Amino acid sequence: MIRVVIFLVAIAVVAFGAAWFADRPGDVVIAWQGMRIETSVAVLAMAAGLVAALAIVLWSLLRAIVRSPGTLRTHLRERTARRGYLALSQGLIAVGSGDARAARKFADEAARIAPGEPMTLLLAAQSAQLAGDRAAAERTFKAMALRHDTKLFGLHGLFIEARRGQDAATARLIAEEAARESSAPAWAAHAVLELRCAAGDWTGALERLERNQRAGLFDKATYQRQRAVLLTARALAAEPTDRGGARVLALAAVRLAPGLVPAAALAGRLLGEAGELRQAARVIEGAWMLNPHPELADTYAHLRPGDSARDRLERVQALAQRTPGHVESALAVARAALDAREFAVARAALDPLVAAPTQRIALVFARLEELEHGDEGRAREWMTRALRARRDPAWTADGYVSDRWLPVSPVTGRLDAFAWTEPLTQIGSTGEAIEVAEQAAAPAVAPTAPIAEEQPPHAPPATEPPRRPAPAPAATSTEKIIPLLHAPDDPGPEGEAASEPPPNRNLDWLRGLLK
Repeated sequence: MIRVVIFLVAIAVVAFGAAWFADRPGDVVIAWQGMRIETSVAVLAMAAGLVAALAIVLWSLLRAIVRSPGTLRTHLRERTARRGYLALSQGLIAVGSGDARAARKFADEAARIAPGEPMTLLLAAQSAQLAGDRAAAERTFKAMALRHDTKLFGLHGLFIEARRGQDAATARLIAEEAARESSAPAWAAHAVLELRCAAGDWTGALERLERNQRAGLFDKATYQRQRAVLLTARALAAEPTDRGGARVLALAAVRLAPGLVPAAALAGRLLGEAGELRQAARVIEGAWMLNPHPELADTYAHLRPGDSARDRLERVQALAQRTPGHVESALAVARAALDAREFAVARAALDPLVAAPTQRIALVFARLEELEHGDEGRAREWMTRALRARRDPAWTADGYVSDRWLPVSPVTGRLDAFAWTEPLTQIGSTGEAIEVAEQAAAPAVAPTAPIAEEQPPHAPPATEPPRRPAPAPAATSTEKIIPLLHAPDDPGPEGEAASEPPPNRNLDWLRGLLK
């Protein structure tokens, strides 16, 4: 509607001007160089308009001729850009669909059309990983790491390749370099923390944890828990040489995580050695209320060296009253009672557990029968039941069972991975490495086996599951590459685990980069 109004207004202005000139005729005389030209005002106006139009046309032609080389270059550049964009888009689609041949073809075309572009390097790395050419992928990632705009992406790719090759030294150098950037990505920050923990560098891990907290990578509760774990690990490392420093570190860990059993047990033990029995008792009692554990009960019983077995029993009974009905309370009282030869007290503590005994409960019953009555038959019966009983909680992380608490998982390197739980409860959740190993060991076609004899409904299993399953090697990924949508977070898939770690061929190059 507005355009129609503007058009009508313009027509009205032109008509008004024509009518104004028609109502006011006049003559125009031009004398120049002895020439005299006489004409009307309307003719002069028309001639002036014609000259202006011709001038505009000539100027446009001249400008087009002058600009023709630049226009041609722009056209060719735009056409090349369109071809490059088409090659990149089709190549990325081929990578996402798993077509290695098409991805390699479009990557070569993109490298010919737009060499050195970030997206071209990305496509080259992705296509190399899809084809299994790790050497070409590493060369591309190195080229990206040397550029300012793609440095972090290149370092991430090199980090993933180093982890696949089980080259921990190279992986740590790469992660440290990426973490030095002002906008350090989360993967680098977490990787540096994990690798420092794996190397036992607890001081460096604490420093990295502080930086991660300031960067907003953790919430407050996670930060406090992980700091307590690192302080506990540092205290355990310092215990043989600096017991005073270890005591300070353990107390700091207890303040951050009162329910962390290793920290509370270590702090209680060191405080007891220093003669601070009241503070040691408070620390262990607070941890026991949150997380009853046999290590806490044992530490509490032996707080004061030289106490008799009866004194230890009284102390453990006082601790058990804080968590009545808990299985750890009953076991702690029973063991202390056996040491004190108070068999009635031990049996009273164990009687509520006789219906469904675990391995530890059955072993305590066996010791009770042997010490109280000297009945070796009953003791052997309880020992047999212990072999068939349900397993007790243990320090378990990622399917790995340890006799003692560890700050990091030996399977995945995850910090604060160990939990006091039944090992079999983790099957199907975090025991991925063990499951892969079992699948790899299984034959492709199961042999035909004779039908076994019918077992009783409650027959025990023929074999006991292993106490300490070994970490399984990295499994071969069924997919050659991750979806491209996640390429910035993980430039490629997990390849096949090498039987022997390759030489550190990237260390010299990385040291040069760090300089």
